[in-house]
Amino acid sequence: MFDNLRTALQKKGVSVKQYARVLGIGETAVRHKLAGETDFIYDEVVKTRTLLPEYSADYLFAENAAKEAETVCVTQ
Repeated sequence: MFDNLRTALQKKGVSVKQYARVLGIGETAVRHKLAGETDFIYDEVVKTRTLLPEYSADYLFAENAAKEAETVCVTQ
């Protein structure tokens, strides 16, 4: 669900295991958060921004970024 966040982590070479350590939670919990099954808490957003300061929180935590980019506006 959080495609931008996944891509940013991959570009920086950060594994799910490493990201989990940064957040202070388990790998399974991170996978659930990345899939949109559970929410990120404020502290996790802050830690993510510290890890990835080159990106805005709005960009990293945009949901369904790929779907939004493919949406076409049709007027009648």
